[in-house]
Amino acid sequence: MKITVARIYVTEGKHIHEKIFERLHDEHKVKGVTIFRGISGFGQSGNEHSSNLLDMSFDLPVVVEFFDNEENVRVALGSLKDLIPPGHVITFDAELSDV
Repeated sequence: MKITVARIYVTEGKHIHEKIFERLHDEHKVKGVTIFRGISGFGQSGNEHSSNLLDMSFDLPVVVEFFDNEENVRVALGSLKDLIPPGHVITFDAELSDV
């Protein structure tokens, strides 16, 4: 089965990932969502976000990944535009395996 995967890159500080998760689950009922918390990262600004014992950051990188058919992913991303900064989403086609 052909699917589209979307990855949304945000930081955890404003809890945007929680709002995105809620919409994807409650409103769009996509086939699957996973949220990954990064240990370090930086974006276009070049500002580093990292976690270590000396400097505990509460604004670490977060990736919200979800998948569904192409149309559902497109509609879901359209409804999330108010939460996601421009240039923070990638999508790619994949195939759902039975294995």
